[in-house]
Amino acid sequence: MAEGQSSVPTGADSLQPDPLYTRHWYTYTTSARVFPCLAALGVAMKPTFTLGIEEEYQTVDPETRDLRSHIQVELIEKGKLILQERVKTEMHQSVVEVGTSVCANIKEAREELKNLRRQMIRLSRENGLRLASAATHPFADWRVQALTEGERYKNIVEDMQLVARANLIFGLHVHVGIEDRETLIQMMNHARYFVPHLLALSSNSPFWLGMDTGLKSYRCKVFDKFPRTNLPDYFPSWGEYENYVKLLVKTNSIDNAKKIWWDMRPHPFFNTLEFRVCDLPMRVDETIALAALIQATVAKLYKLYSQNQGFRLYRKSLLMENKWRAARYGINGKLIDFGKQMEVPERELIEEYLEFVDDVLDELDCREEVEYIREIMKMGTGADRQLDVYRKAGDMKAVVDYIIEETEVGVDEVDSLPTAKAV
Repeated sequence: MAEGQSSVPTGADSLQPDPLYTRHWYTYTTSARVFPCLAALGVAMKPTFTLGIEEEYQTVDPETRDLRSHIQVELIEKGKLILQERVKTEMHQSVVEVGTSVCANIKEAREELKNLRRQMIRLSRENGLRLASAATHPFADWRVQALTEGERYKNIVEDMQLVARANLIFGLHVHVGIEDRETLIQMMNHARYFVPHLLALSSNSPFWLGMDTGLKSYRCKVFDKFPRTNLPDYFPSWGEYENYVKLLVKTNSIDNAKKIWWDMRPHPFFNTLEFRVCDLPMRVDETIALAALIQATVAKLYKLYSQNQGFRLYRKSLLMENKWRAARYGINGKLIDFGKQMEVPERELIEEYLEFVDDVLDELDCREEVEYIREIMKMGTGADRQLDVYRKAGDMKAVVDYIIEETEVGVDEVDSLPTAKAV
């Protein structure tokens, strides 16, 4: 973007090389006119960058390895005795969601999430089930899955019919605290660029209905069938976003902004930017690494923003090209480097991504957690590892067994925990 040029999409999405500073796929500009709301930045609160993490697990029958409802064994009710409101149902009866409280840093989030996983693994075992952490089940059929009773789920199914019933997927959601809404909307605009890279690193859904889909993240293609999904558009201000929401409510498209299901969104009830693009990884350490990278991304973008520097904006249609490549190939394909205007191996782009956030890691105390991203690249994503097991065993049940084993890696001793009966 040239000096003084507006950051509205028609200008900011240009692919002309920036004369000020171009570093491969990211570009800065020192123009004071890039952010029209920068004048208010001095009085705006610096974000806390707090973290909240949600994981959606599968409940599996240990004999058939198929999904099985947890309703009959009252898994949620027993979980609430220990974890209170940090465990909840989802639309399908074979899905359990857990969520951390608001965590000041990634260290707190790690300990709380490990405990949530550990408790749910033990409760599942006690009640004749197994907990599995993957974004799709390798062979379960959504057509025979029971739905959870309740007005909210009834309304969603009534509205979206088969699209809702078929949405048997499991995601990872990461909330980053940004208290000022104008700042939040600018962070969302600029963080869109990184969504495909986060998807590639988290990819963990290569199978659907017993078939190898050929994609590393089939989950995102299932979810694409919902309205108001994929990457958000560019919004010049919080007011523009509010006008968008009000129009949807006024026209009976939605009743509130929770039915906006973009890859990341301003949470309608919390002061957070919620990243929803990631497949649910198998290992807790993978989840923590992704959450730390997301937090660092927002912190780095805010650092630039507070210094009158902007991250280059690209059209949603261009960013969707990279999202498709991430879903198809994961970390082993090529994504488009828009700064160079060429294809580049995703592994190289991830290394540049890690270099980009490096100068905020120590302040956030998340260097160790972000470093695990390189371990993911070394061992392969969940999709890579699932496919490797299937190629060797030729059996989808062996893949499920592997997912269950990986779900328990890094959560410490499960058998030593107190039982629900003792609480």
